[in-house]
Amino acid sequence: MSECTHDCSSCGESCSSRESASSADMTEKLNQYSSVKKVIGIVSGKGGVGKSIVTSLLSVMFNRKGYDTAILDADITGPSIPKAFGITEKAYGSEKGILPAVTSSGIKVMSVNLLLENDTDPVIWRGPILAGTVKQFWTEVVWGDVDYMFVDMPPGTGDVPLTVFQSLPLDGIIIVTSPQDLVSMIVEKAVKMAQMMNVPILGIVENMSYFVCPDCGKKHYPFGESKLESIAEEYGLAILGRLPIDPSNAKACDEGKAESILNPDAEKAADKLENIIGKL
Repeated sequence: MSECTHDCSSCGESCSSRESASSADMTEKLNQYSSVKKVIGIVSGKGGVGKSIVTSLLSVMFNRKGYDTAILDADITGPSIPKAFGITEKAYGSEKGILPAVTSSGIKVMSVNLLLENDTDPVIWRGPILAGTVKQFWTEVVWGDVDYMFVDMPPGTGDVPLTVFQSLPLDGIIIVTSPQDLVSMIVEKAVKMAQMMNVPILGIVENMSYFVCPDCGKKHYPFGESKLESIAEEYGLAILGRLPIDPSNAKACDEGKAESILNPDAEKAADKLENIIGKL
């Protein structure tokens, strides 16, 4: 065994100190005026698959079920949740902490866009500051009583996703994917990260799965036939649903009307997710 430098992150040896460091609980303490029962991360191994719209739809569907829902927008450099819900006001504070914005139907939202002077201002921050902001959204925001919090995470396996996995008490994650051929590799990355962090995978959602022709009413698959069943079987994942390409959904989010979306596939996915969580 080489001489110990007391820096476990650069050490390849297995010892009691390293095991203690790796098993240490790094979960941040929730704001004292808040109570969050379930925390669910929405993840993907790559960008552009629609994590934000899946996050928005699930929060809307659970809100319609009568749950108190919230969205923690952890995609610090590419926040889109406020726009989808038509939130234009800025967050403000009280003696208790930062107060989240609340949508017209009562969904609580915290995003870096609520703190910027202009929505279009770029967030040019290094990893540690991005990660610290996510922690602040958990520790300093007065969430109040929340049944389900959905965390919209940035793509990949960098600082911010790692911070969410380590610092928030995730009850599980949902992997969002699309039908392209490279999807298997993308899913595997997300699965392996979840396994390494000992976080349950609640299921997988395939976005942009198909579209229904408005003229003939038939389903068409612009990205090829779905491989979701084989991928889910390979990695032992529950299929929560397939979401179609629907211009009306995109239009609703562009206009800040995510809460007006009626999507039977998203409703079924929410039902399956509710059932899976109920069995945990």
